[in-house]
Amino acid sequence: MLREDLSTIPVFDFRVSDADVDVVAECLRSGWLTMGPRTEAFESAFAESLGVPHAVAVSSCTAALHLAYLAAGVGPGDEVIVPSMTFVATAAAVRYCGATPVLADILGPHDFGLDPDDVERRLSRRTKAVCAVHYGGYAAAIAELRRLCDERGIALIEDAAHAPSASAGVPGGGKLGTFGLAGAFSFFSNKVLACGEGGLLATHDAAVAAYARRARSHAMTTGTWDRHRGHAAGYDVVGLGFNYRLDEPRAALLSSRLGGLESDIARRREIVRRYRALLSDCDAVTVPYTDRDVANGSCYLMAVLVEDDRRDAVRARMLERGVQTSVVYPAVHEFTAYLASPPRRLPRAEAVARRQITLPLYPHLTEAQQDRVVETLVEAVAG
Repeated sequence: MLREDLSTIPVFDFRVSDADVDVVAECLRSGWLTMGPRTEAFESAFAESLGVPHAVAVSSCTAALHLAYLAAGVGPGDEVIVPSMTFVATAAAVRYCGATPVLADILGPHDFGLDPDDVERRLSRRTKAVCAVHYGGYAAAIAELRRLCDERGIALIEDAAHAPSASAGVPGGGKLGTFGLAGAFSFFSNKVLACGEGGLLATHDAAVAAYARRARSHAMTTGTWDRHRGHAAGYDVVGLGFNYRLDEPRAALLSSRLGGLESDIARRREIVRRYRALLSDCDAVTVPYTDRDVANGSCYLMAVLVEDDRRDAVRARMLERGVQTSVVYPAVHEFTAYLASPPRRLPRAEAVARRQITLPLYPHLTEAQQDRVVETLVEAVAG
């Protein structure tokens, strides 16, 4: 991204190694490009890395969320509580099921995760599930949310799009995406583990995994790879399914990149800690989360908060100086498609959405580039 302009520091940057290119080229030469042995190998490796028995690779995190909600029994007339501070797909996948997303508030400017108290206030007899989003690769209040869901007999789904290999940091806890009925991961091009387009559903529940495996490929009882190997002569269709398959070149790329995931996350943590130190004396900039969160998180995003009436001017000034930024995310309940009547007020999500700026963050960001980002930000908020 913007590789031709060496003076511009992009907000995200994706690079592949020669080894990554080689495994994809080998896959292309193999002549088998649809879901097959490389997809199976990646699923096995990712499941092992999470400590779960089942991982089902799909075409996107949105697809994984859709299948997770359906596996939880979400359907017409049901409600699913989701945070407003998330990508719209978390809520849209509820609508795919014919259900209603109920937007809830976040904890505040120091933690953009779902507020368990607000979730409890929004529970109704129609609530079928709660979706915890691990924003930026930092754990939501997963222990409290799981306790709340368990007490009410409600499914807990985890949107772990930002959080491969991140942990909750709670006694006896495992990795994020493994606490609820199912966890959904993203391999989009700007994610921590990226292949362009792709996602995965992780679960401890064999029935959920079996459903997802069928539903991702038109609810067929066998796949093309099974029939190619002579393991089945035909197939039945046993329900309503979707075309949510992951292809082999992307699975090959993911398997190659998975080996470097921990070192990439370690480098991201170093960069985030340095950002936090460099900005510690700038009163005009609020840095969310804590050092403990950084130690346990995947550090997908470097989000900061500035005064809401200055945010757009700050971003414009930084771009003039060759530093890209982003806004991750606008509040979902303020999108036209999600407006309620009367208007819904989620004051903490609204405040964060108006103040938030995402700074450049990727493993190969240099200290010189980081210094320039911070200097440009500090100058912009002062001006």
